[in-house]
This record gives sequence, structure tokens and C-alpha cells, in this order.
Amino acid sequence: MLEADFVIIGSGSAGSAMAYRLSEDGKHSVIVIEFGGTDMGPLIQMPSALSIPLNMSLYDWGFASEPEPHLGGRVLATPRGKVIGGSSSINGMVYVRGHARDFDHWAEQGAAGWGFADVLPYFKRMEDSDGGEDGWRGQGGPLHVQRGTRKNPLYGAFLEAGRQAGFELTDDYNGSKQEGFGPMEQTIWRGRRWSAANAYLKPALKRKNVSLLKGFARRVVIENQRAVGVEIEAHKQIQVVKARREVIVAASSINSPKILMLSGIGPGAHLQEIGIEVIADRQGVGRNLQDHLELYIQQEATRPITLNSVLNPFSKAMIGAQWLFFKTGLGATNHFEAAAFVRSQAGVDYPDIQYHFI
Repeated sequence: MLEADFVIIGSGSAGSAMAYRLSEDGKHSVIVIEFGGTDMGPLIQMPSALSIPLNMSLYDWGFASEPEPHLGGRVLATPRGKVIGGSSSINGMVYVRGHARDFDHWAEQGAAGWGFADVLPYFKRMEDSDGGEDGWRGQGGPLHVQRGTRKNPLYGAFLEAGRQAGFELTDDYNGSKQEGFGPMEQTIWRGRRWSAANAYLKPALKRKNVSLLKGFARRVVIENQRAVGVEIEAHKQIQVVKARREVIVAASSINSPKILMLSGIGPGAHLQEIGIEVIADRQGVGRNLQDHLELYIQQEATRPITLNSVLNPFSKAMIGAQWLFFKTGLGATNHFEAAAFVRSQAGVDYPDIQYHFI
């Protein structure tokens, strides 16, 4: 029988961290359910290959937005990782904590325990930071965070341009001062993508009390108003993974509310319309998703110092070989090595625009 104290749906950033922490003391068993396949291979592990798995149906769920009325009816890609490590295995490996005022705003709105002073110890516990501000950053945690080498002079030119334009500089935007132009941080270690799978899940799976189950989570099984397991489809069969203590839904901002609604938790009238028995009428489930748009601005360089010269097949092969054998060179970076956090206009209290320079 498939049974554990904790059953986690999803092996992404949240699911992997939960599996690691919940099994840490050895007292509780954990099953992680993941539909996606392995994260092995250079397309995911090589940092500079980041744009490839992002556009592959093997690794991405392939979600898209509805036509956006304020963008001329365009449909926007909405990548979500369908692989061990979830979206941390297909993202850009950029590490940003979020502004302290964001967390404090949540707390002011009623999210007790989510103020920045409350979450900072957990950020520090999570990190193994290389070069961050003393007192604000963590050492010895599972998640390695580094800075790029910034050997290309364009990174320095970007920072200097920001200074000349009247913006501030910051040595560590994840420290006491986010606002300004400065070096960008990466979840890369020893030349490899340091995903949640590498940082949390794989070390957890070495413990006897943690197992990974490949399957498609259909719904949470609820008996007497209590979650008791997860119904999954695996090997073309429907089966139930039982949870003695808790079911943890960590299947992304899109799949988590979908699973909750299929389980009868969500807007009651909507669930009744489509024939789902209402377990808990919760109006917020599946609504009010807010995402941030990314806009690329391309600039032509005045000197031949960009990566344009290495986009030919021979150079790519040499970069790939250097990474494969030594985990160094242009293949070992995501190329996001300089950044800026600025306010869009006068009267804005704290940065609302993020730049990453590539």
C-alpha cells in the first residue's frame, strides 16, 4: 500500500524544500508525487542552455494565457516545469528574494507571520551565499547562490550607465538595499544549475523515509472534511496514495488551484456548474493570479564584444565540450550577471521594475 505521513504533490521549489525539511529528523515518512521525468542531461543542467527546456513539451506543461485585451489580443506563453525540480529546472536561475516592503505589505493586509523580519531567518537558513552582505545572507544552507564573473565589459558598462543616469548603486540587492544597479545573483554551483531538485530533493531521497512516485495527481481524497490521500494515475491505473498526517499541494500556481477545485475546494457555484461536489466553498481558489511581464530590449553594440561571435556551430560545440568536461566557460553561466531595481516614476515608494542585463 502506498502510504506515508506526508504526501506532497509536486517536486518543484516548494515540494522539494518541504520533502527535505519534513524528513530531516527521520521521524516522518514522505512521498513526493511528480508527473514529469528526469532532470538529467545538459539541456537542464548546463546553465547557458536555459532557453531550450523552457520551450520543450518534455519539460514544460505548455500553458498559455487567454488573449490579453490590453496587449492587442496576444496570447502569452506561461511556462511551468514538468520535470523533477519543477520550474526551478527550467527557469533563468536568477535569484531575487523580493523587496522587504512586499512582505511587510502582506503582513499589514492580514498575513500574520509574513513580515520581512519573520521570513528573513528562513531566507538565511536556505542559502549558501557567495559574496553577499554580512548579517543579511546565509551560509551553509542547501541553496548555493553565486555571482557571475562579469568578465565581459558590457556588464560594467551597464552599471556605469545606470550611475550616470542618476540611479543608485547597490552591492547586494538581496541584502539591506535592493534599489540600484549592481551584480546579479545566480542559483548556479560548480558550473551546474542549482535547482530545488539538486539542492533539496536529491539529498532528501537519500534518506530511507523519502520516496519519489511518478504519477499524475487527479485530486485530493477527502473523508469527513479531512484530506486523507491523493488519487493518482500511474501505469494507466487509478490508485490512492494515503496520507497519515497531511496532504501538501505544491503543484504550482496553476496546477495547485486546479487540483483543489477538482477536489471540491473552490468557488461553490462554479464547481456545481460542472458537476463537482462542493467540499468547501472558497471563492479565492483559482482566481486573482498575478504575474509579471518580461520585455526584451535589444541594443546593437558599438564594438564586437558581444556573444554574437560565438553563435556559430563550431563555437557552440567548443563551449559545450568545455562545460561537459570542466563545468567552466560560457556554458557555466546564465549570462544574467548585472541587474537593476528602480522605481518607475516619482511617488512610487520602492522599486517596481527589475532589469536583468544579458
